[in-house]
Amino acid sequence: MDQIATFHDLRGASVFITGGGGGIGAALTEGFVAQGAKVTFVGRGDYTAFADKLGEAYENRPLFIRCDVTDTAALQAAIAQAADRNGPLSVLVNNAANDMRYPAEDVTEAIWDDMMAVNLKAYFFAAQAVAPMMRAKGGGSIINYSSTSYMMGIAKLSTYIAANAGIMGLTRSLAREWGPDRVRVNALAPGWVLTENQMQKWATDDGLAAHRDRQCLKDFMEPQDMVGGTLFLASAASRMLTGQVIAIDAGVVVTG
Repeated sequence: MDQIATFHDLRGASVFITGGGGGIGAALTEGFVAQGAKVTFVGRGDYTAFADKLGEAYENRPLFIRCDVTDTAALQAAIAQAADRNGPLSVLVNNAANDMRYPAEDVTEAIWDDMMAVNLKAYFFAAQAVAPMMRAKGGGSIINYSSTSYMMGIAKLSTYIAANAGIMGLTRSLAREWGPDRVRVNALAPGWVLTENQMQKWATDDGLAAHRDRQCLKDFMEPQDMVGGTLFLASAASRMLTGQVIAIDAGVVVTG
């Protein structure tokens, strides 16, 4: 990965990333490893080989813990393990998500609960676990991955969009509550990032062309396009920025 900028305060910082083994999450994990951070990431699959690959490339192997983020006890135990290994967390990136499509009339209570568990509940309980150690350190940065989809009203995404709108409310509430302890809470809202999963499940030639027409910038977005904004929010370079959403979407939506 090419490093466009170096954030010196991230070297040696203890960082925890959910869903850090694939898609945007994998790019984020590599981005923090390349900065010299002490990274722990979790995922439901086995990403040991990915962690080994980064260790060989950067001589800074991240700690991988296999974990389903919807299991709150397991998630908070993984955070405690990360702190024991790398020191109290300075940065939390809530990235794990599930954007399955369901016609609204087909959504069952079980589907609703599952979608809220991964897309919203896990964010809160990860933040709850890191806040005390960040407070004791004198501050920290929590970065919640949302989506521009909640600003656009896309059909068949009602459960996912409801959770992402909830992430914005959660971000602003926690920013207000923990601001006096210098714990910053912000959100990043990606547009359509063409991960392998997106290309396999949802991308069509017509859909891609229509979406690019809505973008101000006409290049399709890739996972690494999310790294710079995340590093900025993690770093003290953004020390007075909290309670905000930054849309990285090539100019489809307007916030503010």
